[in-house]
Amino acid sequence: MIHLYKNNGYNLCLDVNSGSVHVVDELVCDVLQELADGKSEDAAAEALSGKYEAEDIREALEECGELRKQGMLFTEDIYKDSIDRFKDRPTVVKALCLHIAHDCNLACRYCFAEEGEYHGRRALMSYEVGRQALDFLIANSGNRRNLEVDFFGGEPTMNWQVVKDLVRYGREQEKKYDKNFRFTLTTNGVLLNDEIMEFCNREMGNVVLSIDGRPEVHNRMRPFRNGKGSYDLIVPKYQKFAESRHQDKYYVRGTFTHYNLDFAKDVLHLADLGFKQISIEPVVAPPTEDYAIREEDLPVICEQYDILAKEMVKREKEGRGFNFFHFMIDL
Repeated sequence: MIHLYKNNGYNLCLDVNSGSVHVVDELVCDVLQELADGKSEDAAAEALSGKYEAEDIREALEECGELRKQGMLFTEDIYKDSIDRFKDRPTVVKALCLHIAHDCNLACRYCFAEEGEYHGRRALMSYEVGRQALDFLIANSGNRRNLEVDFFGGEPTMNWQVVKDLVRYGREQEKKYDKNFRFTLTTNGVLLNDEIMEFCNREMGNVVLSIDGRPEVHNRMRPFRNGKGSYDLIVPKYQKFAESRHQDKYYVRGTFTHYNLDFAKDVLHLADLGFKQISIEPVVAPPTEDYAIREEDLPVICEQYDILAKEMVKREKEGRGFNFFHFMIDL
């Protein structure tokens, strides 16, 4: 299966199953469309004979044929039977998301965790429960050596001592069971301090720093419970944290809603603050919420991704490049 489309003056072809992306001219684009419609090479050549020279069509067909042989065009879906095969495989656990804190010090309007409570009571995970979770992961990881644990919440830094104790316990088990733990942390930044940053730089393979972009956007959706915004508090901490990690192995991650459909400006605002690893994603919310993404918002959202892509190319040429998580593909 292929997907042909035009964007920013380019003809693009995505080979869905291999993930290969090709930039092609008008002739090859037309040839690919004929082949995708199920026509043979001869039939495709005949259909295009009134538009292009026969020799040019032949060369285009040869190029497409070579890419097909290389597994980069019209590839088979090797995963179509994977569900059935998966059922026959032994269950192996390779990662855990630990809700280390069912509590939070912010009152984000779109929070699916209901201010960290998850529709329950406020509570912090005990060391004993966390230790049992790591034991479960090790016991059910089979031959997998590399394991991942994400400290999540609520706000995990509200239970910081337990986070540190569990990391220490995990490191002890690595030697015993020949495992390698990759710990990650997601935080709203309110409690970040030098001690937490230093520990994360030593022990955390990745950190996710929550921020929605421009001050007015962020403060509208991510206030404290008293209504005060959190932007001014967290930005200097995040900037220091990102630099201490050499602008790597972190993401500033935001959420865009119906109220900031011009989210490309938020991405660029974060880049202007000096962040090099950026992710902003659409909110997931019931349609009854005023901030929910609506179907009629989609054309604007698509346009924003195009605006962002063009600006990223421009900045890359100027030596001001940055990574946007959702544009990162392996070519």
